[in-house]
Amino acid sequence: MRFGATITDAAGLRLTPEEKALFRQMNPFGFILFARNIETADQVRALCDDFREAVGRNCPITIDQEGGRVQRLRAPLARQWMPPLDHAERAGDHAERAMYLRYRLIAHELYSMGIDSNCAPMVDLARPDTHAFLRNRCYGGDASTVAKIGRAVAQGHLDGGVLPIVKHIPGHGRATLDSHFDLPHVNAPLVDLLQTDFAPFRALNDLPMGMTAHLVFEQLDERPATISPQMMAVIRDQIGFDGLIMTDDISMKALSGSLADLSRQALAAGCDVVLHCNGSLADRAAVMEAAGEMSEVAQARADKALAQRQSPEELDIRAAETELSRLMGGQVYDG
Repeated sequence: MRFGATITDAAGLRLTPEEKALFRQMNPFGFILFARNIETADQVRALCDDFREAVGRNCPITIDQEGGRVQRLRAPLARQWMPPLDHAERAGDHAERAMYLRYRLIAHELYSMGIDSNCAPMVDLARPDTHAFLRNRCYGGDASTVAKIGRAVAQGHLDGGVLPIVKHIPGHGRATLDSHFDLPHVNAPLVDLLQTDFAPFRALNDLPMGMTAHLVFEQLDERPATISPQMMAVIRDQIGFDGLIMTDDISMKALSGSLADLSRQALAAGCDVVLHCNGSLADRAAVMEAAGEMSEVAQARADKALAQRQSPEELDIRAAETELSRLMGGQVYDG
């Protein structure tokens, strides 16, 4: 049986009987955690066990743990990091190593609780007009530098037994609106985008998973990239990304239409998996029903991505923290 072409979530700290029954029936590819799903380390581990028991396999469980503003696990369960852009800028010439260590430590925290995927690296380019919801989550504004840091971030995850999800493909940095609430538009020509915003994703096109961007590239298609066959062709053919592609949250206000229609449109455009977050049980059922099972090609990409999960390499936490502190001039954490 193929996986369901969805990644979904839970309402609370443990699965309800109704959620268990739905997940058992629909077999979503994986799950994502939010702050409402997190109380203690033991509880998070138990919830991860609930998810895997419901689908009867070692499914991937992901989270947004960038550090800074976007991190679901917080003190005392996890280190409280400064925003990624601040971290990279403070590290200066040592940014690659410092960001590797940061995300190696994050991966260690995630893996210890049963979480084996993370929505990072985020290799969108920071520009002066990048919307504030995104800007300090970036790693810099130079495509080559961001690609190198993104590679280090991805390797930190992989070495810690956690699958990285590169985002927001093909690039969200030119957005001057917050796609959680509005649909951003970009009017740059493809030739410019390939040299700038799209370049870090091309450099990281071998990573196992990617997440789409909800914005319109006006000179290529009037539809948002997530539901645009033209943009998905650019991602596959010109950026060269052949990993598993999941949508950004299909319920974000940048997209208009019913959840079921959007799910079908995203998969028809070329996405492999629909990410749906923060909906009712009925909403989740509607998305899973509309998405159905993965296509044969998507299933092959999913199997290839999951094959890249590995047992974590040994980590000397004290040594990693000491080195990171030295590279950062003593200021590592936020607050």
